[in-house]
Amino acid sequence: MQLSSIFDRFVEKSPLSVMVRGLTERVLNPEQLDEWFERTAEAQYTRDLMFSTVFDIMSDVVGTSHKSVHSAYQASRNEIAVSITSLYNKLNGIEPNTSAELVRYASGETAALIEALGGAQASLLPGFQVKLLDGNCIRNTDHRIQELRTLGAGALPGKSLVVLDPALRIPIDVFPCEDGHAQERSLLDAVLLSVTKNDLWIADRNFCVLSFVNGIDGRDGFFIIRKHGQFPYECLGKEKKVGKIETGTVYEQWINVTAEDGTIKKYRLIRVRLDKATRDGDKDLYIVTNLPKSRAHAKTVADLYRKRWTIETAFQSLERDLNSEINTLGYPSAALFGFCVALVVYMMSAVVKAAMSHVHGAETIDKEVSGYYIADELSATYCGMMIAIPSEEWRVFRTFTQNEFVSLLIQLATNMKLFKYQKHPRGPKKKTPKRKYDPKHPHVSTAKLLAARKKKG
Repeated sequence: MQLSSIFDRFVEKSPLSVMVRGLTERVLNPEQLDEWFERTAEAQYTRDLMFSTVFDIMSDVVGTSHKSVHSAYQASRNEIAVSITSLYNKLNGIEPNTSAELVRYASGETAALIEALGGAQASLLPGFQVKLLDGNCIRNTDHRIQELRTLGAGALPGKSLVVLDPALRIPIDVFPCEDGHAQERSLLDAVLLSVTKNDLWIADRNFCVLSFVNGIDGRDGFFIIRKHGQFPYECLGKEKKVGKIETGTVYEQWINVTAEDGTIKKYRLIRVRLDKATRDGDKDLYIVTNLPKSRAHAKTVADLYRKRWTIETAFQSLERDLNSEINTLGYPSAALFGFCVALVVYMMSAVVKAAMSHVHGAETIDKEVSGYYIADELSATYCGMMIAIPSEEWRVFRTFTQNEFVSLLIQLATNMKLFKYQKHPRGPKKKTPKRKYDPKHPHVSTAKLLAARKKKG
């Protein structure tokens, strides 16, 4: 199937915009979203304002097509039959569980496309479903809520734990919490319920909690978690040196860990004597795992832990390329919904990159393509394209078969000019020279300084 001629100019000049809008129409069109919301929401209902409309407004803000919820509302006011107050009330009432289910739903839809495009990488450890776990605290918001107006302290609207699939390179689950001061560990019971057989969870020491690691083991899952200083264990025998990796020397020993019910678990404690200390000054890195030696050598475990940077890179991309933390959304439910929509938009960009990788090679896309310039083109082009192409024209993307849609994504990726999205890595930072200030001459003429430089040259 082919697109109508109305798409031709945008297919030629901005295939990226067509790809993203087509993805949204296929995966998250209004009918699908509203039907999904009716099945998922526990307390909220739709009457005058549909969930799909709220999602569209928030995705425009997250994708930087509009700077704020209010500006996005203004741009769509003719199509929205409610007041701005009603819109904010709707946002403030979205349940955190609904936001989390949106991420789970979208991840299933986008994962199928990434796999069809051949964009899924091999598992970091064959035979296991690797999951990277990390926490994200939403930054301070404006003091718009009445209770905040007299406070000088930063207002934290919530936090969440995010699960990233490193093979697909997308977030596949999220566990939101409205209490911005809550310990990340308080959310681990909910995470534990999602553990399935042959999962391999990789996480930092914040998650090295007795109930969590033993719970993963009890559900036939596996873990590689950096040891927390307060984690209780008993050493069995002497530590043995097992070899070198890129970052240091690896040692290993068996340990006993006593569960809450008195059951004794036998795990491995792996120590990496680092060649270079961490930012915190640690020279030794201790990792606890229940992986059997027959499935993963100690050096393999140490290398797998280093893959945690993948999820940290994802968080950096969310912050740098998208408006993932909207500081005007003070109510926790609204702020968490905004963050979850950002995770969904991030998934869409992963599908785009999978299509680009299919055409140009994964290594080229990873090394040369900048998420910032992708977001920048969408921000500049998307609104104009939506004016030029009526909404009913986009419905054709729903009628394609999976194979036809994947072929179209590849065709659009072929039309993309990579130089438009090229990274420009900066060189090493130079030491800033000490500045001189003469109170008698508070200003200088830049033109005179440049002329003096020219004379010297």
